Amino acid sequence: MDGVPLEPADTQSAELISSALVGARGTPSTAPSNRVTPVTPPCSTSQVTPDRLAAYHDYTRRHGVNPVLYLLARVLMTPFFLVYFRYARTGREYGRVDGGLIVAANHRSFLDPFAIGGTLPWRRPMNYVAKVELFERRWQGWVLSRLGAFPIRRGESDEESMETARLVVERGGTVCIFPEGTRIRSGSLAEPHRGVGRLALQTGAPVIPAAVLGTEAVRRGWRIRPHKIKVRLGRAMTFPQVSSDPSRGLAATVTDRIWPNVELQWEDLGGLPPMRRAAVIGAGSWGTAVAVLLARGGLEVQLATRTAAQAEELDDARENRRYLPGVRLPDSIRVLQTSEVELAGLDLVCLAIPSGSLPQAVGAIGDRVGARSAVLLLTKGLIAPLGQLPATYVGERVRARAIACLGGPAHAREAVSGSAALVLGSDDDDLRNQLGGVFDRAGLVCERSRDVVGVEMAGAAKNAAALAAAAAEPHGLNAAGIAAAQVWRECIEHATECGADPATFSGLAGVGDLTATVIAPEGRNRRAGELLGTGTPAGEIPGLIGQASEGLDAVPLLAEATSATGGRSEALAGLAALIRGEIGADAWVTQLRRVERVREAA
Repeated sequence: MDGVPLEPADTQSAELISSALVGARGTPSTAPSNRVTPVTPPCSTSQVTPDRLAAYHDYTRRHGVNPVLYLLARVLMTPFFLVYFRYARTGREYGRVDGGLIVAANHRSFLDPFAIGGTLPWRRPMNYVAKVELFERRWQGWVLSRLGAFPIRRGESDEESMETARLVVERGGTVCIFPEGTRIRSGSLAEPHRGVGRLALQTGAPVIPAAVLGTEAVRRGWRIRPHKIKVRLGRAMTFPQVSSDPSRGLAATVTDRIWPNVELQWEDLGGLPPMRRAAVIGAGSWGTAVAVLLARGGLEVQLATRTAAQAEELDDARENRRYLPGVRLPDSIRVLQTSEVELAGLDLVCLAIPSGSLPQAVGAIGDRVGARSAVLLLTKGLIAPLGQLPATYVGERVRARAIACLGGPAHAREAVSGSAALVLGSDDDDLRNQLGGVFDRAGLVCERSRDVVGVEMAGAAKNAAALAAAAAEPHGLNAAGIAAAQVWRECIEHATECGADPATFSGLAGVGDLTATVIAPEGRNRRAGELLGTGTPAGEIPGLIGQASEGLDAVPLLAEATSATGGRSEALAGLAALIRGEIGADAWVTQLRRVERVREAA
């Protein structure tokens, strides 16, 4: 609407629904202004002539639908929907209004207008737009037109269809608009176009917010499956009619008033809500950075600290001076102690916790996370004592709807500067799309991946390899290269055995993250490796560097897990022995070189 292209139905002849408008008939009109002057489509490749297009629009404007065909279709389809699709209709009383009516609804499937139309009173048969290509066969175009369809030119701002919709409402009919502009088959609802606001202002007709759920799961190819369909209507909203064509800004403002009510119906049906509120547990450098990014992506964020004193310090300064100095916390971030965060009503819970502390954190919050919340893990490592990946560990203990992990070169200051690229891993398509969109809006380059095992194993592997390289560096760059290569290779072999995609390790989550970690002068795993290689006991290293080193925790678990699956683990086992203090750095490097010679000989 108002210059916004209207999306037609797809190539299946059964899919008659445009993503922009669905109309309804009222009392037939014979006013000359309702007749259509044929206009040649500027971009359409359809074989339908301008005269035929004009005739279809003229029929809709004058007659709406064929009453016999409409009644026959509704008499047959309503019982079928009730039985086969377990059709549930809520709020039907709100459709009993007089005069013109606009229904604003989400769009999931070609069945949506039938499902919505069956919720309205019988006296309101519906017209709907279909892409012009469906009218190429004359017999098919005639049937569609008499059943309520009128054509729209795909990918264009079709003012002719807009005018048809307006005239239908003005004569007392019903028009259903899909403001999303296209079918959204999964996930939460998309952002609306302003067309519904324009039509509401032009006509002054009441607008009913509506939602439909389940139609997207009905069709697989040509097979129609018995899946439950639910429709909910909300109370009508009214807006004043304007005498002239409303401005784009005014139309957008009215649309912004209507769409939250559509979302309310959608969520009441059990549809996936958009991400609005999040909590980040852990206020280190990376936790603080992710909180800032989520806020920039449009979320209300709670940043949780261990103690009340830390929360007060961050809130007063609006800056994490210890871990991320110079980065101001946006106003949409509230800083709280972890025990004060209300987790049950959040859309996202982000755990920015080192692997060694994750079990304690999960135990403290696990039963407080709501079933409709998602969890994002920033942990890179394995979880003791079984060496589980973080997503597996959390998934067994938290009743979240879905879990994601964040991989790649996660350097906090670069991320908040808008110059970082990361990898979001989740096997849940909806969460990947939702959360990926948040990070996109925040300025990150966010690569999406279904390979959760690969992304998490790559994060653990790069910590181990960076630790190994730094620990071997005092013995020469060649020794550092051998150490990193052997540890990296053993980790990839183990990850592949666990189901990871080897390609993940050659991308941003693997080699990209490893390279950034190895060359980062202040990286905690590099600093831990340097201290380990010079003889500092592993137990003293976290206190010296001021942070936990996930590499120190992960290597012994990686060595044990790799050995348990029958994989080669000489480099990992040697590094684990060095961490435990069972051998010195000299003996470990000597062992690495011996293993390398054996590999080359083999």
